[in-house]
Amino acid sequence: MPAEAGPGPDDPVEDDGHVVGVGPWPGGPSAWPADERYDPELLARGDRRNVVDRYRYWRVEAVRADLDASRAGVHVAVENWAHDLNIGSVARSANAVNAAGFHVVGNRRWNRRGAMVTDRYLHVHHHADVAALVAWAEQQGLPVLGVDNTAGSVPLETYDLPESVVLLLGQESRGLTDEALAACDAVLAIHQAGSTRSVNAGAAAAVALHAWVRRHVFGQVPGAPSGTV
Repeated sequence: MPAEAGPGPDDPVEDDGHVVGVGPWPGGPSAWPADERYDPELLARGDRRNVVDRYRYWRVEAVRADLDASRAGVHVAVENWAHDLNIGSVARSANAVNAAGFHVVGNRRWNRRGAMVTDRYLHVHHHADVAALVAWAEQQGLPVLGVDNTAGSVPLETYDLPESVVLLLGQESRGLTDEALAACDAVLAIHQAGSTRSVNAGAAAAVALHAWVRRHVFGQVPGAPSGTV
């Protein structure tokens, strides 16, 4: 795989036009680290990728292998029927928590723009339909929890999320399909007090994953809503 040296169309750029990242390794080739995790092209040209400092100059494969040693138990799945622009944002949130897997249900091709190339560090799976995702989850012993504000849903804020789980999100325009809703072990709703029907899929994924982090990284067990017994 070619090195991700930049700047390129997916490189993060600050408001003042400055491209983030680092330039070539100081001292030239004679000073390069003798470690196969490092990419010679990145060492020579600089590393403008959106990665944390510890992964600067590392090969994509080396970063992914290192992340594999500490993957979270949560998987993130999204239905892809209309090439939703938010799917890339969902992938980016999945990368942020080092999710065990990112699953695309439906159309194999999906809009990666919002992912900011973070999908390269995820294990991406494709399932032809919801039934295929559910069959895979059953083989892995994983419950499938939907995230959608719909009739019969329960509050995400008071639900005790399992450590090993698949969180399934729907399309921006209509949410989860009827097939997906019927297949989920439970459907979780994000509390809202404004006028819109729902938050977008990218935001919903971030909220749901943060709830998982609070439960399984920080040990914060959800309780009853304020004012209830």
